[in-house]
Amino acid sequence: MEILNIVIGIVGILIGVAIGFFAGMPLVKKQQQAAANLLLEEAKSKAEAIKQSKMLESKEKFLALKAEHEKEVQRRNQEVQAAENRIKQKEQSLDDKIKTYKHKEEEIEKFKQQISGQQSALARKEQEIEQSRQQQIKMLEKVANLSVEEARNQMIEAVKAEAHTDAIAQSKIIIEEAKLTATKEAKRLVLQTIQRTAAETAIENTVTVFNLENDDIKGRIIGREGRNIRALEAATGIEIIVDDTPEAIVLSGFDPVRREIARLSLHRLVADGRIHPARIEEIVEKTRKDIEQEIIEIGQRTVIDLGITGLHPELIRIVGRMRYRSSYGQNLLKHSREVANLCATMATELGLNTKLAKRAGLLHDIGKVPEDDAETPHALLGMKWAEKYGEHPEVCNAIGAHHDEIEMTSMLSPIVQACDAISGSRPGARREDTENYIKRLKDLEALAMSFKGVDKAFAIQAGRELRVMVDSERATDAEADNLSFEISQKIMKEMIYPGQIKITVIREKRAVNFAK
Repeated sequence: MEILNIVIGIVGILIGVAIGFFAGMPLVKKQQQAAANLLLEEAKSKAEAIKQSKMLESKEKFLALKAEHEKEVQRRNQEVQAAENRIKQKEQSLDDKIKTYKHKEEEIEKFKQQISGQQSALARKEQEIEQSRQQQIKMLEKVANLSVEEARNQMIEAVKAEAHTDAIAQSKIIIEEAKLTATKEAKRLVLQTIQRTAAETAIENTVTVFNLENDDIKGRIIGREGRNIRALEAATGIEIIVDDTPEAIVLSGFDPVRREIARLSLHRLVADGRIHPARIEEIVEKTRKDIEQEIIEIGQRTVIDLGITGLHPELIRIVGRMRYRSSYGQNLLKHSREVANLCATMATELGLNTKLAKRAGLLHDIGKVPEDDAETPHALLGMKWAEKYGEHPEVCNAIGAHHDEIEMTSMLSPIVQACDAISGSRPGARREDTENYIKRLKDLEALAMSFKGVDKAFAIQAGRELRVMVDSERATDAEADNLSFEISQKIMKEMIYPGQIKITVIREKRAVNFAK
């Protein structure tokens, strides 16, 4: 019953709520309608205000665009007017030019007519002149008993002889003028280069003297029945001379490397005290390895001192071996260093590549170091080595051409050649054996005697001057000048010599009579 009462109560409540809701619906609807009408009125007023504002903005924007458009139209009208004015001016200018051209064409036509008349007159005159010339030629042939061709040939020969004489005289003048300028500048450059590069002039010898503390050590070096000294000579390839000279042994040999190995080996053997064939071979082999290492160190120090970079290790070793080579008694490494410095100085003065010049100067005589190819000239051999180890083409050409074995294709080549001659021609720098010296003098005289008109030739001043006596009946003064030049050119092409050679051509005419 209680549950029934509760359910009835809940249903009653729900029914009461529903009745209340449906009873209040008309009132709520009236309130909502009034609010909606109010909002609608406000929206209409706002819309009208926005509409008026937008219309005003549109009118303002339209007026602004219209004004801008009118300005643009006015500007374009002005440009069109200006263009029309320019076109009118050009048309006027063209009209004026056309009138001028027509006037010039008329003048040219008149001038052509005048030239045509003059050409006709000239043709008639030329015909008359040719007829007159033919008549004169016939008269001259009768008088001179010579044909035109014979007379022409005689005239040509006379002109040739005169032209040859004039050419020789003119060439002499040109050469003398060139000498006044070029020789002066060249001397200045060479003297400045020599002054800025100091060098020693010590001569290398083919013997080395090994000093001893006393003569008792000589016997130990010789050994029983000479076994020690024979073993030492066989291991080093050097002749060891033991004579009556007190406290000294002479090491003789043309190879400075072998002499140095023998000297150091002797020094170590004497210091060690154990001197016998087996020990000698051991010490010599050890010394040889030490010398090879020292050669590499000398090469490295040389390139570092000269500021040369990127040199191949094999070329560095060859540079080090130059220390133990000599040319005409001049140490090859000192000579190459001097040439490198001379080349650098001269290249700087001439505005060329200083680094390449120094490189070429250092490597120009590397062909003298190898001993396995004695047939190939050292310049060509050095060029092959430089090309093999990736040197610059200009450097290779300078190496190969410094004795004119190949054509010079680089500006560095004559610089290296000149600096090589400067280094070799310093007083006391080189020595020359007697046989080669006499042969060079005879070759010099024979070369001069090969020219036509030469009676006698004398090489004097140790081959630095050549006196040439010519027949006065077979050579004129002008031909003597030309002969001196030709001899100098042939000497430069065919001979190798230190320094320079002065060529003096002497032509003398003596008339002798006796009064009896």
